[in-house]
Amino acid sequence: MLTFFLVLASLSSGQKRNSVRSVLKPLSVSTRFNFSVKNMTPTDSKCQHITVHTATQTSPCRILSCVEKAPKCAHVSLIPVADSDQRSCNQPSGSRVLQDVHISALLMENFLELARENTEKDLETCGILGAFLEHETYYVTTLIIPKQESTSSSCEAVKEEEFFAIQNEHSLFPVGWIHTHPSQSCFMSSIDLHTHYSYQAMVPEAFAIVMAPTDKSRSYGIFRLSDPGGMSVLKECEESGFHPHGEPADGSPIYEHCTNVYTNTNLRFEIFDLR
Repeated sequence: MLTFFLVLASLSSGQKRNSVRSVLKPLSVSTRFNFSVKNMTPTDSKCQHITVHTATQTSPCRILSCVEKAPKCAHVSLIPVADSDQRSCNQPSGSRVLQDVHISALLMENFLELARENTEKDLETCGILGAFLEHETYYVTTLIIPKQESTSSSCEAVKEEEFFAIQNEHSLFPVGWIHTHPSQSCFMSSIDLHTHYSYQAMVPEAFAIVMAPTDKSRSYGIFRLSDPGGMSVLKECEESGFHPHGEPADGSPIYEHCTNVYTNTNLRFEIFDLR
């Protein structure tokens, strides 16, 4: 579970990015890969990074992640990720049309590789995703792994000024975050929901990726708060720590699978490992 404090980086209206041409596929991770990561220190004039297929993502805030036992009746659809010719999640609640979001087909697998040492020690790992907006579509092009303090059920980012600098330098939108549940199931805890609320309140398309490598029924999930139902519940909630939430007044689940996130095999992304 993660908690973020967001800072939205704005894109200048005249700024242009290279067009991304690609074939969209449903969200899936199967390709194997090899890569090495260069660490960045605060004194580096430029962030050292690796380029792996293309995608850029940034996280505008500090991360705090904690895991509680999954509730017996989780407010999330159990429908599996869509087939290869369909979107990655269920249709979201509400009538607002969300912009599409493209992520690299390798982003989640690369993140798991970076988190492997922690995962083997039963420690959580968290990361921040940043994107640019072009032609009404968000392209995730940056994965930032901040310095962090982890346990088997929590992960807290530190030195947030380091990843703020990357976000600002690259004019990235805070479209999401990603973290592992090394020995837990795939779900969003109450703290995760509060973390994600701050993202989605700023960017309606914001999503949360939960990687649960030991969950045999669902190894990952891409979630968002239902809108307006879940967003209203979290907006009014002033509790902290692990706690139950009431059901939204409109009868919708508090959170749900995304429908607007696609994997893109041609999208490149950068990884900044600040640990």
